[in-house]
Amino acid sequence: MKTLTSVLLLGTLMACGPAIAAQDTAQPSNQTTAVQPSTPSNKILTQLPSSGMQVSDFYRQTVYDPNDNKIGDVKDLLLEKDGKVNAAIIGVGGFLGAGEKDVAVPFDQLQLKDKNGKRYLVMNASKDALNSAPGLTFDRSKQQWVPENNNRG
Repeated sequence: MKTLTSVLLLGTLMACGPAIAAQDTAQPSNQTTAVQPSTPSNKILTQLPSSGMQVSDFYRQTVYDPNDNKIGDVKDLLLEKDGKVNAAIIGVGGFLGAGEKDVAVPFDQLQLKDKNGKRYLVMNASKDALNSAPGLTFDRSKQQWVPENNNRG
């Protein structure tokens, strides 16, 4: 094992040695170089937009119907290429996560409400309506939500 480690270390030094030497001679040590910022200062916000909303007001939040009955939880938010949120994936049904189904709803159907100083999400839909909607599953190989197989009973 020591021999293998020594051979790998020696090989690395031999391969990098000329590059390190060339780097040392490329610029005299008495000169300094100014480092340019990678992001122009005009791309950084100095004030936040007054109309901005936090993703945390939506992501992983419970969704209620107009009668304050829980109908699901936001599992994901889908964005368009320009960054606009166009859909929410809501987990509905089941008990303690078992038997839950994920469905897509238009993002503009979620309303952010205030009640007793707390924010919560309301949607004008019933739990039954969401349960009867087509289910989705997240395909890790495609890194996207796809229609669920119809193997549920």
